[in-house]
Amino acid sequence: MLNGHNDIIKYKAEPAEMPFPQSLFTDSRLLLGTAQYPSPTLMQQAIAKAQPAMVTVSLRRQGSIEGGAEFWQMVKQTGVPVLPNTAGCRSAKEAITVAQMSREVFATELIKLEITGDDYNLQPDPFALLEATTELINQGFKVLPYSTDDLVLCQRLVEAGCQVVMPWGAPIGSGKGLLNPYALKTLRARLPDVFLIIDAGIGSPSHACQAMELGFDAVLLNTAVSQAADPVLMAGAFSQAVAAGRAAYLAGQMQSRETASPSTPVLGTPFWQQS
Repeated sequence: MLNGHNDIIKYKAEPAEMPFPQSLFTDSRLLLGTAQYPSPTLMQQAIAKAQPAMVTVSLRRQGSIEGGAEFWQMVKQTGVPVLPNTAGCRSAKEAITVAQMSREVFATELIKLEITGDDYNLQPDPFALLEATTELINQGFKVLPYSTDDLVLCQRLVEAGCQVVMPWGAPIGSGKGLLNPYALKTLRARLPDVFLIIDAGIGSPSHACQAMELGFDAVLLNTAVSQAADPVLMAGAFSQAVAAGRAAYLAGQMQSRETASPSTPVLGTPFWQQS
């Protein structure tokens, strides 16, 4: 209860803190990966152009730059918050270990949880994903699980304590876009209060725009930018597409029709035929 006029003034002067995960996406709803760029310099330039909310990094990456101190310093120089992930893990135990290491290295409770279950389409393992999610949440992590678009799995992840779920649009790195819009629309409708991020399969800015028009809260992508002929220009295109899709969703799109309807109706007889 408020006690006196001073308490009322103090209460009004202290705006409520924006809740997680909305607080991570105040300026941008794009997340960008840091792998497979032609050069580290192009990676930095693409990040600067896109101005993403977060960039993803992994302890499991191999190479002379990625995974090393030099790469990490270049990521930090961008000034963009980091979302570590468990890419490359194939069991709940392995993913939990990598998540614990990532928390120490990157000093964050956030973890994008990835556990591969199939070598051909790199589909996430739903059973290991749910197991690892439950354990990591018990350890105090804020888990962002990368999953398929299966409704029941996503519901179980939410029940386990996830405030964010990251269903795929298509297999990772495929660039095929949103293969099952019906499933994605169902997820959005059935999980209205969950922060949903389309992760994987995005190939073009139009795919990202479509995801945002469906009401998804953000888009994460990597290959579509890093493997573009001009990664920096493409990063800017995706930033604009995500913003446009979000604006279109908030604006409320017209309903489609089976028949034509004139945008400028004609009433009565044209003036030049009137006597």
